[in-house]
Amino acid sequence: MTDKTHFGYQTVETAQKRELVGAVFDSVAERYDVMNDLMSMGVHRLWKRYAINQTGVRHGQTVLDLAGGTGDLAAKLSERVGKDGTVVLADINESMLSVGRDRLIDEGLVQNIRYTLADAEALPFGESSFDCVTMAFGLRNVTDKQQALESIYHSLRPGGRLLVLEFSKPVLPLLSKAYDAYSFSALPALGKLITNDAESYRYLAESIRQHPDQETLMAMMQQAGFERCDYHNMTGGIVALHKGFKF
Repeated sequence: MTDKTHFGYQTVETAQKRELVGAVFDSVAERYDVMNDLMSMGVHRLWKRYAINQTGVRHGQTVLDLAGGTGDLAAKLSERVGKDGTVVLADINESMLSVGRDRLIDEGLVQNIRYTLADAEALPFGESSFDCVTMAFGLRNVTDKQQALESIYHSLRPGGRLLVLEFSKPVLPLLSKAYDAYSFSALPALGKLITNDAESYRYLAESIRQHPDQETLMAMMQQAGFERCDYHNMTGGIVALHKGFKF
């Protein structure tokens, strides 16, 4: 890893990025779900529903929801694995993990969910620990994405799969222009109104532009060892779901 990396459009010291990203999520954790609904006009729920349906998770399996934040995927995965399965909700940010834990406990989901502070680049789990790993809107915030993918691969059992749901690159020029205009004007304005933090949502827009496009991310997954990799564009490529298997 080089000594410099991107934090949005800024170039920062690699060691500094984790602290900067942490500050973003400390700031927005309490209003994170409200902002997601407003920013996407509720469509993020459809993206996540599609991702859950693609996991193939079954009763009794063990699943890692990485960068799981406020726990919306973990709640659905908990239903799928049932009382004999386990969902580990993991996040590097203590504020986000705390909000997620409180939310799921309030919803009565206490039987099969565990909580772990975890860095995606160095997961604190043994080899072949999980049948499935999900990561929704978290990979773009990781400093060394290739290292994170390799760490995830190590934690999966043979036959296990990774699903990465993330903002990506629109495939239609007109949509791309409209999306840029919305991202760099409306998102910071909404952030200011709802969380009193425009800068965090300016970072969101910038981090999306710095994230690898669909083909690049698929190649990175293959480099990490994943097989049968593919992706599915949603909303014209604004979001893509990448999937890969460990054999």
